[in-house]
Amino acid sequence: MISFCVAFIVLIAGYFIYGKFVERVFVVDKSRQTPAYSMNDNVDYVPMSWWRIFLIQFLNIAGLGPIFGAIMGIMFGSAAFLWIVFGTIFGGAVHDYFSGMMSVRNKGASLPELNGKELGVAAKQFMRIFSLLLMILVGAVFVSGPAGLLAGMTSDFLNVFWWTVIVFVYYILATLLPIDKLIGKIYPVFGAVLIFMAVGILIALFANNAPVPEITDGLANRHPDGLPIFPMMFVSIACGAISGFHATQSPMMARCLQNEKHGRRCFYGAMVAEGILALIWAAAASSFFGSVDGLQQFAAELPKNSNTGAEVVNVISKTWLGTFGGILALLGVVAAPITSGDTALRSARLIVADFLHISQQKLTKRLFVALPIFAMTFIILFFIPFNILWRYFAWCNQTLAVFTLWAITVYLCRNKKNYFITLVPALFMTAVTSTYIFIAPEGFRLDATLSNILGFSITIFIGILFFYCRKKLLKMKCF
Repeated sequence: MISFCVAFIVLIAGYFIYGKFVERVFVVDKSRQTPAYSMNDNVDYVPMSWWRIFLIQFLNIAGLGPIFGAIMGIMFGSAAFLWIVFGTIFGGAVHDYFSGMMSVRNKGASLPELNGKELGVAAKQFMRIFSLLLMILVGAVFVSGPAGLLAGMTSDFLNVFWWTVIVFVYYILATLLPIDKLIGKIYPVFGAVLIFMAVGILIALFANNAPVPEITDGLANRHPDGLPIFPMMFVSIACGAISGFHATQSPMMARCLQNEKHGRRCFYGAMVAEGILALIWAAAASSFFGSVDGLQQFAAELPKNSNTGAEVVNVISKTWLGTFGGILALLGVVAAPITSGDTALRSARLIVADFLHISQQKLTKRLFVALPIFAMTFIILFFIPFNILWRYFAWCNQTLAVFTLWAITVYLCRNKKNYFITLVPALFMTAVTSTYIFIAPEGFRLDATLSNILGFSITIFIGILFFYCRKKLLKMKCF
């Protein structure tokens, strides 16, 4: 339990210490008018209080990743705790903060437009397609997951199909209505449930004197299938440390930020809160069954097509929190992906609208953009199994983070700022995603040694290319 407590404290300290440092690198202008006022349209550009934006951002990014991903990640052993803590502070939170604040400085521009401005026209076109695909995958994944959990609680009168329809109808409304009409009102309720769930599990950890693994026990790979820690664990945990999906959500909140001084609370702070959520569930999953080995044995005994994360959450919540507490905890786990899925499709609408330069003030134009997105999501949802969806989502998610980190690095370089704070995470995540696609079952399935050689070779090449172009970047006009 000592390692868990230290990790918890370090995450909080990271927000106040490193978060403040990152804010100074960006250089906040408190007097600068934000897009929420300069482009107010009462639909997507709507000024909101910082605490409401923080709560929406936290719920947007806290999908299945920091819960299910943390559960799957802890199967690799105690190394997962280190990645959650340091990945959050030095990677994910920095990534989320800059993607939000760069959007604030660019009239609330969506992620493809931001990345394209820094990386070029070709990158912009690629990012438009890639980001849109990821948003649709997220929408599909985050319908399937909560629908399955809700069906488990109401199997006598509502099955998975009907819950899928209900969740999807909500997604349609959340995508089309002004952001303060539904999302701005319902998220505080979802937030209260999610916070109750996290606090309840945290208290249960101490009340049950749970045997949480210690870092001092060693960082050896414990995965039952022998999957290598690098790069598999870094993709499995994903949203609990760094996630490209978050950068698609930050611009949406950038359109509502009242003052640049609130950016650290809303963007960096929300990612730290998600890291804490992932840390709690990693600790709970690795201790509830007695050890990491116990968790692995429980997972091995589940039916072949079971959702391991959902089953683990179900049994932990009901046992530690009782029937009523367990139901509320499960609702918190349901709320997390639902509040990511709806804003994923909303982000998809904004990405397409920005690309086609279609004003979104009128409902008819929002429908024109959103209907094809709904249709694609629905088709994917019913024709691709959840487990396959999740694997492809995880890799696409981390790959998007790589592009965003490089775009931020170029931005910092052009503005003569400390670009090393994103260069190091960019290089590391480039190595992770490159190696993963070579070694993964859904990738090329190459030998581990060869995959590492290829992955690091790509990383070194991109690093050299960046430094080769650095002088040209410093001469470019900054915004």
